[in-house]
Amino acid sequence: MPAFALPRFDGLSGRLLIMTISFVMLVEVLVYAPSVARFRLDWLEQRVQAAQLTVIALEAAPDAMVSTELANRLLDQVGAHAIVVPPTADTVRRGIFRDMPPAMDVAIDLRAPGFFPLIADAAGTLFHPDNRVLWVQGVAPELPGKRLDLLIDEAPLRQAMIAFSWRILGLSLLISFLTAALIFVTLRWMIVRPLREIAHSMIRFKGDPEDQSRAVPPSDRRDEIGLVRRELASMEETVRHALRQRARLAALGEAVTRINHDLRNILTTASLVSDRLAQSDSPEVRRVAPTLMAAIDRAVQLCQRTLDYVREDGPRLKRTRFPLVDLVGELDQVLAAPAGRSFTVRNLVPADVEMEADRDLVFRVLSNLGHNAVAAGAATLTVSAAEETERLVVTVLDDGPGLPPKALANLFQPFSGVGRAGGTGLGLAIARELMRAHGGDVVLAKTDAEGTAFRLVMPGNGTQARRAA
Repeated sequence: MPAFALPRFDGLSGRLLIMTISFVMLVEVLVYAPSVARFRLDWLEQRVQAAQLTVIALEAAPDAMVSTELANRLLDQVGAHAIVVPPTADTVRRGIFRDMPPAMDVAIDLRAPGFFPLIADAAGTLFHPDNRVLWVQGVAPELPGKRLDLLIDEAPLRQAMIAFSWRILGLSLLISFLTAALIFVTLRWMIVRPLREIAHSMIRFKGDPEDQSRAVPPSDRRDEIGLVRRELASMEETVRHALRQRARLAALGEAVTRINHDLRNILTTASLVSDRLAQSDSPEVRRVAPTLMAAIDRAVQLCQRTLDYVREDGPRLKRTRFPLVDLVGELDQVLAAPAGRSFTVRNLVPADVEMEADRDLVFRVLSNLGHNAVAAGAATLTVSAAEETERLVVTVLDDGPGLPPKALANLFQPFSGVGRAGGTGLGLAIARELMRAHGGDVVLAKTDAEGTAFRLVMPGNGTQARRAA
């Protein structure tokens, strides 16, 4: 038995069959109550009509008189103890009686029956254990007063109603099973079988998500089942793409780990050369030597930060409090436009705004956004900051042409949110990762033909509270 198969009556098919039979039987019960009430009414009206024919036959007899033996035979034919024609303005009371008719127990008026009273009377007849004597008042259109009364036993009526109920039960069971079988076969073919195929495909996909042959094929059905198959196929492709992407990131982490040692040695050599340059007699060389050393230090830290990014536990933070304006001022040293273009960093951060965070990581976030602006063709990068309640918001605005639709569709996704040829999409992904490691975030504030703005949100900055103190 396949792993996804379920026991017969615990699965969807068995439950569907049981529920269908139950619902059909419930409908039959609701139909049964008015049906048995109507059967009782018809049974009584038939007795009234038989009594009417008896009265008409008696009127043809001489002096409308019959013998006691004939009267009893006529009453037996009708199934009554007495038949009475009520008096009118032109006639007197007439009828035939047994020698000792029983006393009346219940009076029933058939001339104006109501729906719910008929159902209640039918239930009373079915569930009353003893025989009762009924005084039935019915309509007799062939008689002068249009009315006829008769005294009958309830036991024959109850027996007829019980026999009718058994027939209704048998018919209901037959209809229920036939209806359930048809619905069961139809729904099993239209719903249960496709759902089992989907479940089987999901289990196969779970066994090896990267195997393309195990993907569920999309369906051209326009109903919910077709929608589920198409969405499942899309989801599996998304998962497969994410797994491939994660594999590439893992490979990237392994590659960076392997070259980290050699790269550190190369940068150490460059650092020694920078130290010698710092001791040069040339003032111009001594002036640029610190910048070169700072760039080499950042390159070493970049290798380590890249390793931290590919780790599952995220980057390691070294929080310090520093003036944000000084950090933004260092962007001029790492951002430059290609030959033939100019690029300017406008530092609008207030001098008294401080940030409590990992300084190098925040600088990396700003430089990533700046490099993206340069690559997009921007000429100016404006950085401003505003202190809000319990957070600091840094706005990075460029005057480039805005993000293309392809980049917007996969923003902050590594290797997906690529807005230009030759890009990797890692810049924004790393920026968000670093900001979220601080408990903050990077959000896109706006992008259009006039430029793109990102907001860096850093919670719990505390500058205002420190200033108030």
